[in-house]
Amino acid sequence: MGKVETLALAPGSDVPNSALPVVLYRAALPSGPDLATQFERRFAENGWRGLWRNGIFAYHHFHDDAHEVLGIAAGHALVQLGGEAGPEVTIEAGDVVVLPAGTGHKRLSSSADLLVIGGYPEGQERPAILSGGEGGADAAARSAAVPLPASDPVEGADGALLRAWRPAGGQAG
Repeated sequence: MGKVETLALAPGSDVPNSALPVVLYRAALPSGPDLATQFERRFAENGWRGLWRNGIFAYHHFHDDAHEVLGIAAGHALVQLGGEAGPEVTIEAGDVVVLPAGTGHKRLSSSADLLVIGGYPEGQERPAILSGGEGGADAAARSAAVPLPASDPVEGADGALLRAWRPAGGQAG
């Protein structure tokens, strides 16, 4: 596996974001002809459900009731994280992005072959999709109250995600 990056995002004027960092796994899985199935298998083995195949919406949106994993199975994209003022990040086949609840995300551009495998921790499989500015002041509180996942979607029980999100001495759950 490649390197793991974390990205802390301040609350935005249009999206709540999260006190938890975005976790980005570069080259989480090696590119190959069946990378989509590999991501689906890995995410499911690690307790992430509600899996889907598609792309990333071309408007700022967030989920105030679920964390989300995005595995890039083909192509590449430039995404903006954290709302209108957030950073732009390039993601490509083999990368995985884990967004804590409340984190804004938007596809700015992509290759024609972009394929994303997405999913959510068990119990969060049907998230609300809110556009930038929706949800009001309560969206931040709802996002902060979403339980931590029991498992890292890429590395399992004690992966980088849980180490980045777990308070010192705390437990996921």
